[in-house]
Amino acid sequence: MTTTLERDRTSPAAAVPAPDPQRFRALWVIAVAQLMVVLDASVVIIALPSAQQSLHISVANRQWMLTAYTLSFGGLLLLGGRIADYLGRKRTFIVSLLGFAAASALGGLAQNAATLFSARALQGAFAAVMAPAALSLLTVAFHEPRERARAFAVYGGIAGAGAAVGLILGGVLTEYASWRWTLLVNVPIAIAAALGAVRYVTESKSSARHGYDIPGAVAVTLGLLALVYGFTTAGTDGWGSATTLELFGAAALLLASFVLIELRTAHPLLPLRVILDRDRGGSFLTSLLVGVALLGTFLSLTFYFQGTLHYSAMRTGLAFIPFSLGIVVGAAASGRLMPRLGPRRIMTVGIAMAAVGLWLFTLLTLHSSFVSIALPAELVVSVGMGMTFVPMNSTALTGVSPEDAGVASALVNTTQQTGSAMGAALINTIASTATASYLVSQGGARSALAAAAVHGYTTAFTFSAVVMVLAGVAAFALVRRTRLEANGEVLPATLPTARRSLARIDP
Repeated sequence: MTTTLERDRTSPAAAVPAPDPQRFRALWVIAVAQLMVVLDASVVIIALPSAQQSLHISVANRQWMLTAYTLSFGGLLLLGGRIADYLGRKRTFIVSLLGFAAASALGGLAQNAATLFSARALQGAFAAVMAPAALSLLTVAFHEPRERARAFAVYGGIAGAGAAVGLILGGVLTEYASWRWTLLVNVPIAIAAALGAVRYVTESKSSARHGYDIPGAVAVTLGLLALVYGFTTAGTDGWGSATTLELFGAAALLLASFVLIELRTAHPLLPLRVILDRDRGGSFLTSLLVGVALLGTFLSLTFYFQGTLHYSAMRTGLAFIPFSLGIVVGAAASGRLMPRLGPRRIMTVGIAMAAVGLWLFTLLTLHSSFVSIALPAELVVSVGMGMTFVPMNSTALTGVSPEDAGVASALVNTTQQTGSAMGAALINTIASTATASYLVSQGGARSALAAAAVHGYTTAFTFSAVVMVLAGVAAFALVRRTRLEANGEVLPATLPTARRSLARIDP
């Protein structure tokens, strides 16, 4: 079988299609949509207490405002990627944007908890189709390595900063308008993005005309739903509860059956070649671990700012502005450096910086000022993450065939969303257990409650730092790509062809 590299050497013109003249306008449309998808997972965090009071949601059920979105998003992404591949990425992108707007309106106007939770689940379902379609459109629009690096820098900066922007926006809207506007604000943005996509985005789809692998889709969707839900219930019911163990058991059986189905079916939902490639597999594993570490950091910091430092909703949101700025700076630097240094080096350095920043958070105390620890820690973590997202996303998609672009894009988001859900449950459990242990050591004194809470947060930050170190080890050990070649492929720098290509690219 002729490899991509061989085709590139023998037929350069076929390997590098003519650039789309409207690709940069399309990039901004895609970036806006991606920002909306990512920030919607966090925009309601600060608004949650107000929504709970307004709709009389119980303490036990309030978590569904977050997990209903994450569950449907993470569980349906792979199917969403294949839908985009077969029906057309532009078409599904536009339809999912309009569906997301409708679901957001439903949630913002909800009069009871059931309607709100259902709307959040619908948002996640439409986002599961929109996100892989957006990343696939970006992948097929940019072929020249420098342009592709810059495009991924924009996309990576948006994806990385989205969670922090969501916290900022949630605080401002909740304090000055209403919690409902954390959902309603999506409506005009989604409609504007859909209109932009109609004009500027070029259609692309897989040339395959086979089916959708429904058994595989059902198995992997239910398996991921069970896994994410299992980690969610572990944070509330405990790791040893019957519900948690049953969900993990069901997830293991369903995901194992999914692998068997993919090995046997003629047209798999997830061709195993997509993940068995060492570089892509390393990127997906890194993405999963980064997701575990990062969302838990936002949650712990939010509780620390509001519960320990007694910040208002708006002030808490503003406290995350340095994080957003750092992501943008890191992503811009990564986009400039990646054609020269390659993904592996930048990814490893960025993750190492993030791990150092997470360790700085462990130094927080009951009386720490924002400027002394939280601010420098935010900046170090965010710049490191901005540097990481660009090469991580690029490596996950480089060299993938056009037929698999949608599913590979879906895997990028699946790993991040699944990791985030796992991390939120893990870190919440770790923090609450550490808090309880500290109180026991202090004889249960009420005067120790605040100090116990801070001890829980710092213990959680320690866990996040360890997970981030593991992500760095995975990136360094598995990702071998170190240079971008002229055709957009990334090859080990030791290959003579890569050296020659780099010489042709660099001025």
